[in-house]
Amino acid sequence: MGMRISRSIELLEQDQAIYYDGPHSGHVLTHAQGRIDAATWADYMNVGMEHGSFDMAGLAEYMRGMVDAGPTRSGHRTPTVIVEAPVNGIDAAHVRYNAWQFRQILGRGVHGILLCQAETADAVRAFVESCRYPHNTIGVDPAIPSPLARMEGAARARDGGIDTAGRKLLGIGTRGRGSETTAAPIWGLSTEEYLERCDPWPLNPKGELLLGVKLESPEGVANCEEILSVPGLGFAEIGPGDLSLSLGYLTIPREPYPLEMQTARDRILAACRNNGIAFLQGCTADNVTERIDEGVRVIAGHSEATAIKGRAHQKRKLPV
Repeated sequence: MGMRISRSIELLEQDQAIYYDGPHSGHVLTHAQGRIDAATWADYMNVGMEHGSFDMAGLAEYMRGMVDAGPTRSGHRTPTVIVEAPVNGIDAAHVRYNAWQFRQILGRGVHGILLCQAETADAVRAFVESCRYPHNTIGVDPAIPSPLARMEGAARARDGGIDTAGRKLLGIGTRGRGSETTAAPIWGLSTEEYLERCDPWPLNPKGELLLGVKLESPEGVANCEEILSVPGLGFAEIGPGDLSLSLGYLTIPREPYPLEMQTARDRILAACRNNGIAFLQGCTADNVTERIDEGVRVIAGHSEATAIKGRAHQKRKLPV
């Protein structure tokens, strides 16, 4: 289908690792910073709003700055931008109550959202549904009443059924029309094209939206297999900072992890593999090749040296 909007999705389709930069709090969101970050060595910029400021005006200016300074050396309009949302994925009701955050974030033209503290599959289904337009129905339970039936009084389904592979199907998307006029110009698309392509990949092979989850509590780890079977996710991570805090560590343990954290990490990695989801982990130049060989495909660490070594190991061809 040619060059994608999202450089990160284009690379993941090739089984290439992707590398990100950007702080988890205190990111300066201005037009000038967007122009600077347009030339990043990274494949995507992480914008930390879980603990940083929920600054929608700044995010809009940041995205416009990226566009004005682009394209990237790889030919993409901008680097991928993924925002860590403030809402925690502790249950479906909590996520649905805070779904306005996803609408606001996506309306600024970003390319993905990371849901922190995901703890149940129902919460993650609500997250995916909140980021989707209702006309995009890949992965939606076909038994859900049609729009006409709902007009005649049938209830909107909040939970899908089970497919033949045992995966829980989605309900209908709940993102409404309105922000496509601000998001589409950032992607360089018409509003109609944006409405079709702003859909989660790899669930929708033509989708350009990358959705991820952090499994950073004992509950999230315990439910990771069910959570990561939810259609619509593109990547997941262990969240060693908050997981270690919940286990009583005031300082984040570095690798090698304590046994309980290593066990959780390996369990989540296995669940990612079983569901075709990219696994995110922090890496250094000393261990990045080992982690790539193990299956890690989203690399944290904020290190260009790590990225150079990892890209060479995979013989990556796409320019930075």
